[in-house]
Amino acid sequence: MEHVKALIIKFIMVTAILWVILGLFYGVDFGEIITISVILTPIAYVVGDLLILRYFNNMIATIADFGLSFLTIWFIGLAVINEPISIVGASLISALAIGVGEWFYHYYVNNQVFKGEDVDKNTTLSDQNFATEFAEETDIQSKDSQQDDDRL
Repeated sequence: MEHVKALIIKFIMVTAILWVILGLFYGVDFGEIITISVILTPIAYVVGDLLILRYFNNMIATIADFGLSFLTIWFIGLAVINEPISIVGASLISALAIGVGEWFYHYYVNNQVFKGEDVDKNTTLSDQNFATEFAEETDIQSKDSQQDDDRL
């Protein structure tokens, strides 16, 4: 149930951001915005939140969501947006705004969706400090044999 709530929240966030940027500033129809949101939301949730955020930190997941949003809005926008606008510019601004929203959304996902799940922290690749362990070698010879060697 938490995944359904998280998907709905993400869909509302993405749709609101796209409506403000694409709809109000670029004059894109609301149907086209819904089409982009319906395609972008599940892809970004699975890739950015369930895969990347789970095993990496918030910064890496936000950067991945930015790139994924930019490419998705750009390619889907080329196919569905009929207005004469700069698709690349509109995609870039929209992806930046979605990235800011994702930064805060990831806190929700970590606290609500992943709270009961046990992620193996030994296999996560984020925030690990790799260090070398140093130890003294133990002498395998007994003291008696060392004393015998010293006498010779």
